[in-house]
Parts: sequence; structure tokens; C-alpha cells
Amino acid sequence: QVQLVESGGGLVQPGGSLRLSCAASGFTFSSYYMSWYRRAPGNQNEFVARISSGGSPVYVDSVKGRFTISRDNAKNAVYLQMNGLKPEDTAVYYCNTGAARNYWGQGTQVTVSS
Repeated sequence: QVQLVESGGGLVQPGGSLRLSCAASGFTFSSYYMSWYRRAPGNQNEFVARISSGGSPVYVDSVKGRFTISRDNAKNAVYLQMNGLKPEDTAVYYCNTGAARNYWGQGTQVTVSS
């Protein structure tokens, strides 16, 4: 069965950086796109970034130029490098896969605050 385990969140000051990781299992990782979503308190899930099986990225406008999504098919992992963090980036971040779009892991909390 599909399993996604997010890690790497934490508390960071505005302008700081974090690198999120997502370890995937239970499906043919290299065949599917992978995405990052986030959910701020009181809000619904918001799309952040997606990377195709071939490595092409797509970003929501609010993170373009600050966030970078990447994948390592040998490790069945997807990453989100977040630079220039802002308080409005505070949320629980989740990875998601086209192999099981209704599956969500536990997420990892990112808090941007001084």
C-alpha cells in the first residue's frame, strides 16, 4: 500500500530556509508525479509544487523563485527546498502522489516566525 512520510519541518525566522523530504513506498515511484501541498490553520489544502515523472516542475505563483521541488528516483524521495521563507508560508506541508491522490501522510509542520 502507498505510504508517504514527510519530514524536515520546524521553526524558522523570516528569510530562513528549510528542506522538506518525503519518503515514498508502495508504488512504482519513478512512474508518477509527486506534489507538495500545504494547509494553514483554518484553510483548505493549497497546492504548492509538482514534479513530473520526468522531472519537470510546476509551482504556485506565491512560491516561484523561492521554493524548488526535486526528486531522487533511486531513493524514492521527493524534496522541497524552501528559501526566503515568509510568515504566510506557515502551514503543515504534505506530499502527494498521482498513484494515490486521496492518500495523505501525517505532514510536517513549518512555522515561520520571529
